[in-house]
Amino acid sequence: MLTETTAIQKAQTLAEALPYIKRFFDKTIVIKYGGNAMIDPHLKDCFARDVVLLKLVGMNPVVVHGGGPQINDLLDRLGKKGEFIQGMRVTDEETMDIVEMVLGGQVNKEIVNLINRHGGKAVGLTGQDGNFIHAKKLLIQSLTNPDEMIDIGQVGDIVGIDPSLLNFLDGGDFIPVIAPIGVGIEGETYNINADVVAGKIAEILGAEKLILLTNTPGVLDKSGTLLTGLTPKQIDDLVADGTLSGGMLPKISSALDAARSGVKSVHIIDGRVEHALLLEVLTDEGVGTLIKAK
Repeated sequence: MLTETTAIQKAQTLAEALPYIKRFFDKTIVIKYGGNAMIDPHLKDCFARDVVLLKLVGMNPVVVHGGGPQINDLLDRLGKKGEFIQGMRVTDEETMDIVEMVLGGQVNKEIVNLINRHGGKAVGLTGQDGNFIHAKKLLIQSLTNPDEMIDIGQVGDIVGIDPSLLNFLDGGDFIPVIAPIGVGIEGETYNINADVVAGKIAEILGAEKLILLTNTPGVLDKSGTLLTGLTPKQIDDLVADGTLSGGMLPKISSALDAARSGVKSVHIIDGRVEHALLLEVLTDEGVGTLIKAK
């Protein structure tokens, strides 16, 4: 039985959520799902419940997932060492086969099943389905020699996204769950950074929010203090002075592109917090870094 104090707290939380439910009704929210939230069983359960609740109160969640730890685990078992350059996974042909198997099969189907078990109607996709994520080979610029472009294998850069499949699923009240695999002009497959895919999908769909789940509290300054309410100009300054680097760079880049391309707000939140998604969308305080469009 609830105590009076607990009952009041629960009622206040529900009342606090109401204006956000009204404000974001029928709005698209693109969620990049990754980090510990994809590994810890309890956090996975919390995430699935959060997505279903957002759908049931009238929002349109679209989930884009990573799977780095699961890919690394399989690579280790096969005796193959993963390699990263500027936060991007080097992907030779053998690694690409593993990426497709893990992301398009194991991870994607697990997320779909979990959401459906909690009452949602999730549908698993890769960019191959309906050929909706068009990609080309990504070459990255050397940090030591700006004239040198580095080939990191079957890693893709997004050429375009056809939203018709996602719009069709939205019309049927389905929740798309997307593995970040793109397709080239000759039908070749490409591994694409999940943050980049989430950001581009948010742009194409004109999303209200882009939410990136991470293993950190959000964007931190050099002393470890959480920063929020950031503008694109402030983010540029943090990159320039080296505060943001490594694996955070693709995340920040996709966040900035989305903010500059019409997504009203971008959130980088701590996926290690229970129900982080609901706390960020439906409460006053939130649990991470907000990046404003202007």
